[in-house]
Amino acid sequence: MADKTIIVVGAGIVGVSAALWLQRGGCDVTLVDRTGPAAGTSYGNAGILASGAIVPVSVPGLLKKAPRMLLDRDQPLFLRWRYLPQFLPFLRTYLRQAKNVDHIAAGLHELLHDSVDQHRALAEGTKADAYLHEGDWIYGYQDRAAFLKDSYGWDLRRAHGVSFEEMSAAELAAHDPALAARFGYGVRMTRHGRIADPGAYVAALMEAFCEIGGRFVKATISDVVIEEGVCTALETEAGRMVADQFVLTLGAWSGPLAHKLGVRVPLESERGYHIEFVNPSIELKSVVMVAAGKFAMHSMNGRLRCAGVVEFAGLEAPPSRPPFELLKRQVAALFPDLTYDRIDEWMGHRPSTPDSLPIIGPAVTASNVLLGYGHQHVGLTAGPKTGRWLAQLAMGRRPNTDLGPFAPGRLY
Repeated sequence: MADKTIIVVGAGIVGVSAALWLQRGGCDVTLVDRTGPAAGTSYGNAGILASGAIVPVSVPGLLKKAPRMLLDRDQPLFLRWRYLPQFLPFLRTYLRQAKNVDHIAAGLHELLHDSVDQHRALAEGTKADAYLHEGDWIYGYQDRAAFLKDSYGWDLRRAHGVSFEEMSAAELAAHDPALAARFGYGVRMTRHGRIADPGAYVAALMEAFCEIGGRFVKATISDVVIEEGVCTALETEAGRMVADQFVLTLGAWSGPLAHKLGVRVPLESERGYHIEFVNPSIELKSVVMVAAGKFAMHSMNGRLRCAGVVEFAGLEAPPSRPPFELLKRQVAALFPDLTYDRIDEWMGHRPSTPDSLPIIGPAVTASNVLLGYGHQHVGLTAGPKTGRWLAQLAMGRRPNTDLGPFAPGRLY
């Protein structure tokens, strides 16, 4: 494979993972990105390796709940109303997926169930390994009644073999004294993991790629050149880039190029927010999902990151204030004793498909282009496995799994 040149576009967790696996397979690899490693969602996520995150966003009953959530300032769903006309076609397809929950959950389980092992294999022997930790994922509920309202999702997890146990308030406090009197009930999902600093983790993987001969080029891809069913080059502001094979992992910015490559699966930016409390007085033992607010709390290196919220407003609009203020109110209500030096804010774009399943596989109109994007809330979790699958496909090896649920050519 040393004579096969491959260009990977996008230096998030998926692109960097693909580049490393290709390089380890003997390929001549160039990684291209307009900024650098983990500049987008791969930096700002909650840092949880969410192996049990197999419940799609569109589930039965969402259509009835969504309007009320949008009108309630204390609910974690936001929409810029002037964006609604542009969003409606995606929304219609999105809501129809509630009838496909079992199919979607099965696909997500196949992608996510061994995420910690996949990260271990990718990070082994690199500086990134220091950021990777195994541990539990805790869901905190106000009481058992609130937990039972989420029974649809927990039953779905149980049906697919996701391991979890219910916890009383006393058991939560025994697991982590910082959770004493915070929640009345909880769930503990075992065999999960966390990344102590997602941005630094991806940057360390990128460093390992470059140290053993990988090349990084800072450039913006504007177009793909397709001739007789083959991509012959990428157009950039610095000129054309040529290779034998191309792997596109542009996250929420994949839409225009993917459309030219024959992909008709709709793509939307599901904007996510985080706030970080720098030098906090409270340190959590595990990543905690605050069920009522649908956001995660993760004690990282010197800061407490609180990440979540869903906003639909497209790629161009600046961050909104209400999601930040909601996160601040919710944290203050749960941890009124929390002190810190300052709060840092961030907003990023989760690449979302209507069925919560990413696009992984060959392009429709160019046989030598592979696509890997659309991971929604599980990009960090699924990045190494997606990268491994893409590398195997690029090297002519069929992955030992059915990639049909993730096919770029799937129809709605």
